[in-house]
Amino acid sequence: MYYLFALALSVVIIVAMWKVFVKAGKPGWACLVPFYNNYCLFDIAFGNGWLFLLTLVPCVNFVFLIMLYFKLAKAFGQGTGFGFGLLFLNPIFMMILGFGKSEYIGPQ
Repeated sequence: MYYLFALALSVVIIVAMWKVFVKAGKPGWACLVPFYNNYCLFDIAFGNGWLFLLTLVPCVNFVFLIMLYFKLAKAFGQGTGFGFGLLFLNPIFMMILGFGKSEYIGPQ
């Protein structure tokens, strides 16, 4: 039962990220490639994809992942509360970003 739930959650996250990438003008399949998806996500949020390399540095990675979610919310025209939603309830808020009415504005 646990594996079935984990599989379903993984599929939901992949579909949500696919839609977010397509909205931002990136190829949807990019969410399936392990390091390239982080590069694209940082490119969407920060405007510089190479910042994802800072997530490989211990202790710095937590700070940059938190910043990523808030910048991602701003890049889609959402506020700080939505950034907290991305931080704590990521699959749900990624679905809202992907299937909702918010449009990609660009890095702020």
